[in-house]
Order: sequence, then C-alpha cells, then structure tokens
Amino acid sequence: MCVVIDPTAPSVLDVHDFRRAGEFKRVHRVVPAPAGIANPVIEVPPGADMRIDLTLESVIDGVLVTADLTFPTVGFCSRCLEPLTETLDSPFSELYLWVEPEQVDPDDDPLPLVQGGLIDLSGAIRDAVVLALPLAPVCGADCGGLCPTCGIKLADHPGHDHVQDDPRWAALKALQLPPDVGEDSTMGDT
Repeated sequence: MCVVIDPTAPSVLDVHDFRRAGEFKRVHRVVPAPAGIANPVIEVPPGADMRIDLTLESVIDGVLVTADLTFPTVGFCSRCLEPLTETLDSPFSELYLWVEPEQVDPDDDPLPLVQGGLIDLSGAIRDAVVLALPLAPVCGADCGGLCPTCGIKLADHPGHDHVQDDPRWAALKALQLPPDVGEDSTMGDT
C-alpha cells in the first residue's frame, strides 16, 4: 500500500534525478523529532532537533540510504532516579525500491519505496531512534542507585549499610547460655 508523501516534510528527500546506478550524494538535514518516541524512563523531546548525515547511493533496485542520526534525550537514571539528559547516535541503512505502486501487493509487508521520485525517511528515523533508546539508562557507570531499605542515594552516602538479621535465626536471640560455658570450654568434655 502506497502512502501519499508530503514533499515539504523535512524527512522527505527528492531523488527524481537519481536513477543512474553508482551515483551518490551526501545530504545533511536537521529534522524535528516526532512525538511519542519514548520508553518508561527516557524519551526524545517532541520537536527537538535531530541531526542526520546521509549518504544516498543509487543502486539498480533503488536508492540505498546510509545515515548517522544524532538526537537528544531526557529521562531518569534507572538506578537513582536522578534526571538526565544525553545525546545519542544511531546509524541506519535502508533500501528504498524503485517500484511502481501498481506492482506492490497490498497483502505483503510494506516496503520502503521511492514514490513519485520522493523517499520518506520518517519510518527509518523512528525505527533507528527507538532501537537506540536505552532500556535502563544510567547517570554514570559507577552509579550505586538507591538503598533498597531506606531509599537514600548511595553515591551521596558511601559506606551506607543496614544490619539485617536473618529471620530464620531470630529464635536464637532468646537463647541464654549458662554462665559457666565460656569461649575456652569445649563441649563434650567430662
């Protein structure tokens, strides 16, 4: 199924005159981040500038796009919950096929196509960004996180610890040894 491509969209490239195999060109673009690119702890701010350095190469079947994408993220450290901002990089490659819309079977998975001499990078950009987002971002490799007992940030309190008694041994606390049993005596001597 072919979708109408808006030629004025920042993620759309014109490749009308790019049909001879072996041709290539470099393109640099800044596109706004679409809304909704996030996971529970980190996101790309909607409308943030994403820098894309592209190499377009005309091949027999279509146009091969190789890109390096750089984009900002905001979120929280998954260990200590401190706010963090980070710039991530994500390379991607996508082949856009020179296929006429009539040749596309609507039952097949959608393929990236050159449509009317235009290619829309928005799907490839979204995929590259989502795959680059860390599932558990951290503010630093040495982040100790939060104390599981009291919740204080362990980086601010080195050596913080809680003595926790094993409840299976709690009954032994009530055990009173006779006063004549000391550390020097051996059990079983008569």
